[in-house]
Amino acid sequence: MASDRPTRSRSGALCRQLLLTLTILTFACDACKKVTLHVPSKLDAGKFVGRVNLKECFQSANLIHSSDPDFQILEDGSVYTTNAILLSSEERKFTILLSNTDNQEEEKILVLLQHQTKVLKKRHSREKVLRRAKRRWAPIPCSMQENSLGPFPLFLQQIQSDTAQNYTIFYSIRGPGVDREPINLFYVERDTGNLFCTRPVDREQYESFELIAFATTPDGYTPELPLPLVIRVEDENDNYPIFTETTYIFTVPENCRVGSTVGQVCATDKDEPDTMHTRLKYSIIEQLPASATLFSMHPTTGVITTSSSQLDRELIDKYQLKIKVQDMDGQYFGLQTTSTCIINVEDVNDNLPTFTRTSYVTSVEENRIDVEILRVTVEDKDLINTANWRANYTILKGNENGNFKIVTDPRTNEGVLYVVKPLNYEERQQVNLQIGVVNEAPYSKEASSRSVMSTATVTVNVKNQDEGPECSPAVQTVQIRENAPPGTKSDGYKAYDPETKSSSGIRYKKLTDPKGWVTVDENSGSITTFRSLDRETETIRGGAYNITILASGKDGRTCTGTLGIILEDMNDNGPVIPKQTVVICKTVMSSADISAVDPDDPINGPPFDFSLESVPDAGIERMWRLTKINDTAARLFYKNDLPFGPYQVPVRVRDRHGLSVVTPLKVILCDCVTENDCALRTDPRTGNGEVRLGKWAILAILLGIALLFCILFTLVCGATGTAKQPKAFPDDLAQQNLIVSNTEAPGDDKMCSTNGFTTHTVGSSAQGICGTLGSGVKNGGQETIEMVKGGHQTLESCRGTGHHHTLDSCRGGHVETDNCRYTYSEWHNFTQPRLGEESIRGHTLVKN
Repeated sequence: MASDRPTRSRSGALCRQLLLTLTILTFACDACKKVTLHVPSKLDAGKFVGRVNLKECFQSANLIHSSDPDFQILEDGSVYTTNAILLSSEERKFTILLSNTDNQEEEKILVLLQHQTKVLKKRHSREKVLRRAKRRWAPIPCSMQENSLGPFPLFLQQIQSDTAQNYTIFYSIRGPGVDREPINLFYVERDTGNLFCTRPVDREQYESFELIAFATTPDGYTPELPLPLVIRVEDENDNYPIFTETTYIFTVPENCRVGSTVGQVCATDKDEPDTMHTRLKYSIIEQLPASATLFSMHPTTGVITTSSSQLDRELIDKYQLKIKVQDMDGQYFGLQTTSTCIINVEDVNDNLPTFTRTSYVTSVEENRIDVEILRVTVEDKDLINTANWRANYTILKGNENGNFKIVTDPRTNEGVLYVVKPLNYEERQQVNLQIGVVNEAPYSKEASSRSVMSTATVTVNVKNQDEGPECSPAVQTVQIRENAPPGTKSDGYKAYDPETKSSSGIRYKKLTDPKGWVTVDENSGSITTFRSLDRETETIRGGAYNITILASGKDGRTCTGTLGIILEDMNDNGPVIPKQTVVICKTVMSSADISAVDPDDPINGPPFDFSLESVPDAGIERMWRLTKINDTAARLFYKNDLPFGPYQVPVRVRDRHGLSVVTPLKVILCDCVTENDCALRTDPRTGNGEVRLGKWAILAILLGIALLFCILFTLVCGATGTAKQPKAFPDDLAQQNLIVSNTEAPGDDKMCSTNGFTTHTVGSSAQGICGTLGSGVKNGGQETIEMVKGGHQTLESCRGTGHHHTLDSCRGGHVETDNCRYTYSEWHNFTQPRLGEESIRGHTLVKN
């Protein structure tokens, strides 16, 4: 049964379709290989037949031609039918001509079409040869056509092992398309090794299949290693090229040069790269509006460029192109796709603004400022509200005085003419202006400067109006002699009517008069001095006294002006010496310089004459001498080695007209180096100076005083404490006051006196009188107080004068003193009654 199935499959295939073999024989080059392809007996027009590697035969060919018009050979060696063909004869052949037009070389390839019977005969003869020759178990090149029409199962290849001559071999395969996705796409006949495909394959999904073939014996022995088998899927042009965008939008400036780049389109194709199936060609199908052809497209890159320089946005601002991309390098049977490209024409400043009128007439009243007097309009075909459309206006002529300005209204693009400086009808009744206009953006076309700007003329008529009085010039002056008597009259400020050039009818009023020196006549404007005028007053600068005058006309219009009263100087001030104290440091200098000033005008001032004023019985000339330095200064010398001290030296100074003033100088002869040193001395003759203390010295003195007060306070407190020490014996000796004691009985160690009263100190040396009776002494943490019986005996007998002795030294060793000690019973009898009394007294006090 297994042997019958391959036979039926082969016979069925022969009945369903007649197969032909296309054998390509190359006689010109040994590098060309023999290629065998299986194709259906009926081929439609534009059907892919196979591919020939032409580069191995003739690399420099630039012209490919087929001798049979039913077949077409492309640059990559692909063979396509141009017409529908039915191969019924056993053999058909044609020639492929390869030539190079540059070096006149050519090659020919013979294409032979054979009937299937010859293919079978060759297969039988080949099998006989294979039986005689040793065959190899090796990879076999295998391919299949994408989207094949069958019939299926479609025979692809036969695999055989050399060991089949000695063994019964079973063939099997594994891998993608067999036991992995896509499952059951391929199978192999177990006995013959014939490989079949069961259904069409899409190359864009599976470019190739890598299978593993096995050869085994019926008992499972594997005489061969697994054989890799690659099945390549031959591409078919079944995918349309697709543009990357459905609509492309580009922008290009108007009036651009020919060849300017507009933009680039791009398309993709899923078919096999670097084949005719993916070799795309771009073109423009249609242009809207359908005017002259303005754009071109590069067929390979898809770059759109301008083919004309007549793009005018003002005529057409947008174009729409219908573009196409086609594979198979643009062959008529290639697959194609279309898209839309919109090209917007960008505006440039290729249109000048022009005035709608060449001349304008307007009017304005004199003395008006910041007032709009005219609006002018322009036309511009460029895009509105852009720099190519917005206008800039300028005044070319007639505005030399700066009375006008023109600006652009941003909303309407109009030019607005303003008066910014008042016009005077009496000076000029009409003004002629020339205005021009340009765009904000520079003009794009090459043109002369005259044609770039549009101009127009504007006539401005100045209207007259009643202006009132005019104060011109604004500052007027009159001259009055200094110290003139009150009531002196002089011409005043004069205003006039600009139309009549007359001052009649104008009234005057004084606005400011710093010193109140003058009055103003209301009708004439003349002035009268109210008091004597002094030129040397501090408020007068340069000999001029200024007042402000208000002039008013009949209609109430006013103007203001300044009247400067020039005071003619009189020689009424003598020269004086401003520095009236002079210091001469006698150790380093013998003279001092003095200078004089005169507040009068220079014509009444220097040169000055300096002289010493004689004083009776003063001997001024004997002690001092003057020499002239210049017109305003002199030098004062002392004579006869004067002693240190102050001196009064009167000096007379005369001006050029003989007016003089005596200035008493205080001259100080000082034992110093500089004048500042002398200023610190109290007695310039002896050099005894005053002492100035700094802040740190004052602080040190205060701290010292505070320290002295602290010491004095300590001494006073110590003396007061010594005076308040308690007495050696209590005053109330008869009552025997109770004394606190830390012991209930007298100790063994105690001091004794001749009268039987004892006090002792444990672990201490006796000082003074060896303790104070009736008081406690703390030594070593023990306090002992004993009651004395009476008497005022001390231990003076046991103490040397001015020396301190211990008790032991006083005793001369350990001496028993029982005879001077009370017994315990005596002491107990003495203290108990008193303790009771004191307890009752203390208890009573507590209750109270």
